[in-house]
Amino acid sequence: MLTVIITIAITIVIAAIAMNFATPEKRIERRLDHRHAIADPQFRREMGVMLGPGILPGNRVTELNNGDEIFPAMLDAIRGARRTINFETYIYWSGDTGKAFAEALSERARAGVKVNVLLDWVGSIKMEDALIERMKAAGVVVEKYRPLKWYNLGRLNNRTHRKILVIDGRVGFTGGVGVADQWTGHAQDPEHWRDLHFKVEGPVVLQFQAAFNDNWIKTTGEVLNGEDYFPPLAEVGDMPAHMFVASPSGGSESMHLMYLMTIAASTKTIDLHAAYFVPDPLIIKALLAARARGVRVRIMVPGKHIDSETVRLASKAHWGELLLGGVEIHEYQPTMMHNKMLIVDEELVSVGSTNFDVRSFQLNDEASMNVYDRAFATEMTAVFEADMAHAKSYTYAMWEARPFREKFFEKLVLPIKSQL
Repeated sequence: MLTVIITIAITIVIAAIAMNFATPEKRIERRLDHRHAIADPQFRREMGVMLGPGILPGNRVTELNNGDEIFPAMLDAIRGARRTINFETYIYWSGDTGKAFAEALSERARAGVKVNVLLDWVGSIKMEDALIERMKAAGVVVEKYRPLKWYNLGRLNNRTHRKILVIDGRVGFTGGVGVADQWTGHAQDPEHWRDLHFKVEGPVVLQFQAAFNDNWIKTTGEVLNGEDYFPPLAEVGDMPAHMFVASPSGGSESMHLMYLMTIAASTKTIDLHAAYFVPDPLIIKALLAARARGVRVRIMVPGKHIDSETVRLASKAHWGELLLGGVEIHEYQPTMMHNKMLIVDEELVSVGSTNFDVRSFQLNDEASMNVYDRAFATEMTAVFEADMAHAKSYTYAMWEARPFREKFFEKLVLPIKSQL
């Protein structure tokens, strides 16, 4: 009898692990052909209906560079909240930054603001329970996304990587930062990371709110609605934009499809900030096809200060064919570069939580915003160029000459690259 019980238990564990490596949908299998340019109305039409919410005019997007700009802007917005705060993030750790956010959120909750915080269970594992209890005692509703429970075992590997802050349904923030001390400062040394975040105003903020609602409903069963969350919003700028989400539980390929469609539409330039660059075969083919059309492709990745050597090994395994095809790869030198931004033809800028890797495309819950504005794309290209001044080009000769040890470990990590 004991043997039978042990066998059943092992079978359940193996089945749960297998479920964590899979997604229920059929995956995209064929490379998309170049049919429309980014500026073509047909491209925007397809992006607005195939990937979810439509493109909304009248927005203003402000870029924030590194913790010195990002955290004060977010904390000021929180302290100025009058009705509601919705905050979803992957990383929330203890430390001075974690305490500052906890205090600001708690103060608003005590003032009568409805404050909802959704933390990924894995990403917030370094957060002290005392911080959570302090927020709860003040009236903040704090929930963990997919904690370690028996009913979550099949989805334990599917994390929320979204980074969304919405204030009064009127101001939104998204980008790459988590709540942790390594994001403070101005990327001045290896202990302070380089990152981008964005403050957003205008009608598209309602889509930010809907994106938060998506996982809040999954976690709590509660629908957040009414004017406190979805107020009427007037146009405040001239940037068309939309925010869309991806999740293994419904539409995991939407982010993958967005990148494939955007790369296929490129005619001049592709500039990519990629904190974690582990492309799948379709992305590689799309980038090489763009180069064959004469598109300049520049990819910036972290250099020696990357926070995951395993990701670096899995990434480098693919660089050879890209470099041979004329794709430029540049390694950011001063510190960990955590940016997540795609600029195409100086017409479209895509920012948000999504990494350029298999995990983001197939396993994580992600949220990204596309902005269709030439002036903003030009501004973000200047940001990319400024980071290029701190990066070193990586050549095919360097790739061929990498040590045997690197080549050997690349082979070991490639089979598990979706888990990195």
